[in-house]
Amino acid sequence: MLSFMAIFVLSPVLIIVAILVRFKLGSPVLFKQKRPGLNEKIFTMYKFRTMTDEKDENGELLSDSIRLTKFGRILRSTSLDELPELFNILKGDMSIVGPRPLLVQYLKLYNAHQKRRHEVRPGLSGHAQINGRNAISWEDKFDLDVEYVDNVSFLGDWKIILVTVKKVFVKEGINSDTSVTIEEFKGSEINN
Repeated sequence: MLSFMAIFVLSPVLIIVAILVRFKLGSPVLFKQKRPGLNEKIFTMYKFRTMTDEKDENGELLSDSIRLTKFGRILRSTSLDELPELFNILKGDMSIVGPRPLLVQYLKLYNAHQKRRHEVRPGLSGHAQINGRNAISWEDKFDLDVEYVDNVSFLGDWKIILVTVKKVFVKEGINSDTSVTIEEFKGSEINN
């Protein structure tokens, strides 16, 4: 219900951003990627595109820092690129609050503790997002995700939603210290 109402209320914003993405970055407007959800079930997640498809002389995509445009940075810093995930919530693939859905290739790298993040639906925002987002380590992020799984509550979700709104306006923790996105997860040294 909330996602449907949000899509309805935000439809003018969705349309304007889609037109701007098409004009500034080209086609496709939406970035689609397979992500693991509840119980590691794979689904297609939607976001607005924030990078170009620029390639080097060998046909390989250039680094994220080169392909991420000024317009793309604005979309990310305001979290407007995440709005199409409201359709994932409407479909039941995601929830408003929960651990962020990560890449499929990370599934084989999780230890038993980290895998617990898939015991709930992934979310548009989560406990890790309001406590550092991309500026904290992978281990800290996974610990926060599992802490959320162990303490899911209606009031807790509302707190995360309200703090998320504040963080969007403050623009905290969007990038890591060493990358315009987040470093690739390569597994943990601790395998518990």
